[in-house]
Amino acid sequence: MIINGTEMDFERVTITQLLEKLDLEEEKVVVEVNFQIIPKEKYEEYVLNKADKVEIVSFVGGG
Repeated sequence: MIINGTEMDFERVTITQLLEKLDLEEEKVVVEVNFQIIPKEKYEEYVLNKADKVEIVSFVGGG
């Protein structure tokens, strides 16, 4: 699986599990799988495949 341009080896994980493994907070990111934004309410049930291309965009506050 390609995550933000880097190949990583995760077997059958949901988006929620992936975010936990990457130590990212669900509320602060948007996840795109194969060029499609996945709604947050589907993160727990959406199972990622080895061939998926995943982009995780984090929101950073500042002033």
